[in-house]
Amino acid sequence: MVASKSNTVHPFGEQDSSKRRQILDGARKVFMDLGFDGASMNEIARAAGVSKGTLYVYFADKSRLFEAIVEDEALEKSKIAYNLDPKRNVETTLREFGRAYIGSMCRPGGGSSIRTVMAIAERMPEVGRRFYENVLAKTINRLAEYLQARIAPDDLAIEDSVLAAAQFMQMCQATLFLPFVFQAEPAPSAARIAHVVDSATQIFLATYRAKPK
Repeated sequence: MVASKSNTVHPFGEQDSSKRRQILDGARKVFMDLGFDGASMNEIARAAGVSKGTLYVYFADKSRLFEAIVEDEALEKSKIAYNLDPKRNVETTLREFGRAYIGSMCRPGGGSSIRTVMAIAERMPEVGRRFYENVLAKTINRLAEYLQARIAPDDLAIEDSVLAAAQFMQMCQATLFLPFVFQAEPAPSAARIAHVVDSATQIFLATYRAKPK
């Protein structure tokens, strides 16, 4: 993802990084509470505990600040340690992947950035595109690479590994993500996630496991 632009080159190293983090944390809370349109630079400065002037030293405007939060979300998602070693058993790998994936998507507060991006993507398509490419598509591609490596006469029979990966991830979201992201239900429990992911794994393997000839 292209990094957010600010209008000043900062010379203070770790101190500067800490101040930037302070601003991002405050801004994230404001965007979560008020949405993109409801958030103001005054509210963000107040929540971050900085002056409005300091806020503008780091970020040129509200859009740049939100883009930085989207970038931060992408970095956090990229740190999730999915064990996709191609030598690992498919069923075990899919179950573990699905639980970790839904756990990250449905963590308390985790749906706010997605909701906000969805709300502004039509008028800020570049933000929406970068969020999709760097948060969602990268995870699909990581799983697709694993599935591709498992295609064999005695393992998986898949024509389109990217499609298969996306299908599995969508099945893992069933009854969990949409109620959560639209705040109809709280974050699902580990037991509920395990139940849905186990079902998704069974359906996936019934479809894509290679049939004996």
